[in-house]
Amino acid sequence: MTVPIAIKNRITLYFQLEKIGGRSLITIYNIANGLLWCFLAGAMISVSASAISVLFDLTPPSLNAIMPEDPYMILLALGEGLIFAVVASRGYDAVTRFANIAAPWMIIMFIALGISTFPDLGIHSFSDFWEKAQNVIWQGHNQPGFVKFTIWHVIFFSWFGNMAWHIGMGDLSIFRYARKAIYGFAPVSGMFLGHYIAWICAGMLYAVQLQADPADTTVAPGPMAMKAMGIAGVLLVLISGWTTANPIIYRSGLAFQGINPKWSRSKITLVAGGIASIIGIFPGLSMKFMSFAALYGLI
Repeated sequence: MTVPIAIKNRITLYFQLEKIGGRSLITIYNIANGLLWCFLAGAMISVSASAISVLFDLTPPSLNAIMPEDPYMILLALGEGLIFAVVASRGYDAVTRFANIAAPWMIIMFIALGISTFPDLGIHSFSDFWEKAQNVIWQGHNQPGFVKFTIWHVIFFSWFGNMAWHIGMGDLSIFRYARKAIYGFAPVSGMFLGHYIAWICAGMLYAVQLQADPADTTVAPGPMAMKAMGIAGVLLVLISGWTTANPIIYRSGLAFQGINPKWSRSKITLVAGGIASIIGIFPGLSMKFMSFAALYGLI
């Protein structure tokens, strides 16, 4: 739906909405849109920070954390956010060049991450996997005070989270550079990785963590990946957060620039990266990114 429109008109969503609804509407929309992108980017910054935290033996935030619990994690999130923002501020070419280098090996690495948990979970065959999946990994018990996720939660989160990009035309910002409409099928690989393979692997990693220490309910992906795959797991979490944050910060900068086209795109993108970094240091905000993504897609 998005790419045929993108290659026909070669415009951003913000420019199109301004033509339809005028400056007042687009100003409100761009502020809301830019902030929502910042929340998503902040969540990705916190994901990558959890990876680096392992190397410095820092304490990741607990499951119920609202405020940052380790001052060094604040510095780490701010430092990473600055680096991510600098890459995004250099424009579309820099964002895509980084993704082309980093993304292709991530699917294989995520699958390897899941396979690496097999010995700890006692999985030696497909029948073992099915049994452990039902009785150990997704046994139906959730942490007290949290909503129990069903398959419907996963389906509708995936749908609403992606609807903003692909039906709400958010991907015009990226696909206005596409050469052919067939490029619109490219996000399938990201959705398959992010909403299928990565979620399965995340559940397996968390099961291994709880099996080793039932009291350890932290959900920081960095430490879990480190236990499963060592430095390779840390790099996987770092790069996966980084490749996701880059285009989101880029989009956020475009949204904020739409408020005043005279603003420098690179400078306003750095501002967007700064906002995302501040959000990333507060677990109470960054850990709610699923709710923000679903709400954004629904709206």
